[in-house]
Amino acid sequence: MLKVPTSLQPRHLVLWDGDCGFCRRSVEWLAANDRRHALEFKPYQDANLAPTLKEACSHAVHVITTDGQVLSGGRAMLFCGQFTRWGGWARIAQWPIFMPFINVGYKFIARNRNWISNFFFTRERPEQYERVTE
Repeated sequence: MLKVPTSLQPRHLVLWDGDCGFCRRSVEWLAANDRRHALEFKPYQDANLAPTLKEACSHAVHVITTDGQVLSGGRAMLFCGQFTRWGGWARIAQWPIFMPFINVGYKFIARNRNWISNFFFTRERPEQYERVTE
């Protein structure tokens, strides 16, 4: 069986807030831990998106899967988590009984991401780093 090189396989597109330090740290971690190199990261500000999707991306991370499905928020993060060493836990966390808690937690973090960035990464400012794009 012919195996397609990883660099030629289609990847899932992760759209994230390029102006958010917390988001940048999360993307850096995901990029470093993506075992299958299945994810491509792009700040939504640099992507050519429909206005409605661009607006939605300003509030939550989005993933456009290779089959065209659009995931957002907690579900998008769990989808990305499947490609890390925590993949089993990410799949379990997607069970319907856990998703309401995942969504509440995600919304809390998303609403407070600037405060979280300032609290945990006080020495960093958005202008001090370049956007992570793979």
